[in-house]
Amino acid sequence: MEYNSAVSAAPQGRQIEINKVLRNTYALLAMTFVWSAVICGFAMMADAPRIPWWGMLIGFYGLLFAVEKTKDSAMGLFFVFALTGFMGFTLGPVISMFAGAGAMDIVLFALAGTGLTFFGLSAYVLVTKKDMSFLSGAITALFIVLIIGMIANIFLNIPALSLAMSALFIVFSSMAILYQTSAIIHGGETNYISATVTLFVSLYNIFVSLLSILMSFSSDD
Repeated sequence: MEYNSAVSAAPQGRQIEINKVLRNTYALLAMTFVWSAVICGFAMMADAPRIPWWGMLIGFYGLLFAVEKTKDSAMGLFFVFALTGFMGFTLGPVISMFAGAGAMDIVLFALAGTGLTFFGLSAYVLVTKKDMSFLSGAITALFIVLIIGMIANIFLNIPALSLAMSALFIVFSSMAILYQTSAIIHGGETNYISATVTLFVSLYNIFVSLLSILMSFSSDD
C-alpha cells in the first residue's frame, strides 16, 4: 500500500514541477516583452543609431553566454533582462525607420503575425502533448545553414538571399518554439530562464524576419 502511494506520488510531483517551470517561463517571458518594449521606446525617443552587425553579434552572444553561465542563480535574471533590453534597443532604430516612412502598418502586421505564430505553435504542443524532440537534428542543421548564409550575405548583400534567410529564420524559430515548449511539458527543460531566453530570441527572430519580408513585398509594389 505504501509502495503504490509512493509510485502515484512521483508522477504527480513531476507534473507539479513541470507546471511550475511552464508558469515561470511564461511569466518571465511576459515581463521581458514589456521591458524590451520600454527600452525600444527609449531608443526611438533618443533617436539612437543602428548598431553595426558586429556590435549586435558581440552584444547578443556575450549576454547569451552570461545568461547560460548564471541561469541557476539570481544573476541569471539580471542577465536575462540585460539581454532582452539590448535586443529591444536594437529594434528602436529599425521601428523608427518604419515610422519615419509612414509604414507602421508593416510593424503592426509583423507584430500580429509573430503573436499568432507563437500562440498557434504553443497551443498545438500544449494541447496535443506531442514530443518534438525529433526536431533537434533539423534545428542544428538549419542553424549551421543560417550561420553560413549570414556570413555570405555580409559580403554578397544579395536581396534575394536576404529574403530567403528571413524565411529560413521564421522556419528555424518556429521549430525552436515547438521544441522548447515540448521540452518543458515533457520534463526535458527544467530551467525557466533558459526556456524564456529561447522563446524570446525565437520571437525576436520571427518579428524581424517578418518585417524584412513585408518590407520587401511592400517596396516591390
